[in-house]
Amino acid sequence: MTMQQIAERVGVSKFAVSQALSGKPGVAEETRNRILQAANELGYDSKGKSREAAPGPRRSRGRGKGRGASAYKGTVVILMPNVRFQSRESHFWGRIVDGVAVALSERDIGVLMVTENYSERSLKSINPQALLGLVGVGYMSTQLLLEVRHLGIPSVLIDHEDPLVPADSVFMNNFEAVRAMTELVLQTGRTRLRFVGNPRYASSFRDRWLGFRTVLEDARLEVPDPESDPLMRLEEQHPHLTVDLVVDELCARGELPSAFVCANDFMGYLILKALARNGVNVPGQVAVTGFDHTDEGVDASLPALSTVHVPREGLGRRAVEMLFTRLADPDRPVEKTLIGGALLLRESFRSE
Repeated sequence: MTMQQIAERVGVSKFAVSQALSGKPGVAEETRNRILQAANELGYDSKGKSREAAPGPRRSRGRGKGRGASAYKGTVVILMPNVRFQSRESHFWGRIVDGVAVALSERDIGVLMVTENYSERSLKSINPQALLGLVGVGYMSTQLLLEVRHLGIPSVLIDHEDPLVPADSVFMNNFEAVRAMTELVLQTGRTRLRFVGNPRYASSFRDRWLGFRTVLEDARLEVPDPESDPLMRLEEQHPHLTVDLVVDELCARGELPSAFVCANDFMGYLILKALARNGVNVPGQVAVTGFDHTDEGVDASLPALSTVHVPREGLGRRAVEMLFTRLADPDRPVEKTLIGGALLLRESFRSE
């Protein structure tokens, strides 16, 4: 089975089939769903080979060849809904997907990328009998996770979990990383700290907030109230408007904190830009830290942001390892794996 045959069946170009199967933009959602459905019905995998119909995951005969070859053969779905800035082109999410795809390729496993926003058609186009499993990347609604569970195939989630739909998952150790960064900030004598980011936005943001809060509580320092602090109630749309307004007011009243600990690099650079516009010296007057090491929103005129390095490809690879562990032992308890990250101290924070 080839992409050309899929193209002829659906009535689209071979290029459109390639874009749809690799999760790249440029294909309408309805067309992408038709392509995915045809690919599954015809038994196509990313290596251009037809698959035999099978009742579930199967092992190949004999020993695999090459580095990382797997005893399993088939296809794994990478599911990444296009919500909350999650996309293949993202500095953060794209590298995670790369890690998943490379790890599967090393095992000679086919990849089917699904990136649409949630719809019943997206999942109905997937034939679970032809799949080994699924790796979910980023935030997913409970409804979508229930649909995934209904497929009856092993699944691993990256940077997301849902108490209503238990599944294996892999996260950064967000709590410990932010706790370590915040303790380092306190060691420099900076005791008036503000957290930037909405803890309700994602479980990773919540864990980062908890790490920050724990340090302040242990040091018996004042803890910001998430319900009344506008920097902790930022919305997905236009967060820069709130950041600019709050920083302007703090500067006007002479009430700037001695450090801003931000939930990610994007928020960190919003803070740096607002401080620069007000003529605030960083890190002399105020230190700023981020998280993710994406340098998202970077401006060469601003100080390099101190941050937490996230091994994004490593998260993807670990998810694949967990998926094959689940395939080997379907009845094992659900597991949550935490990956550590390194603190990168740069111009926006001086530790000495």
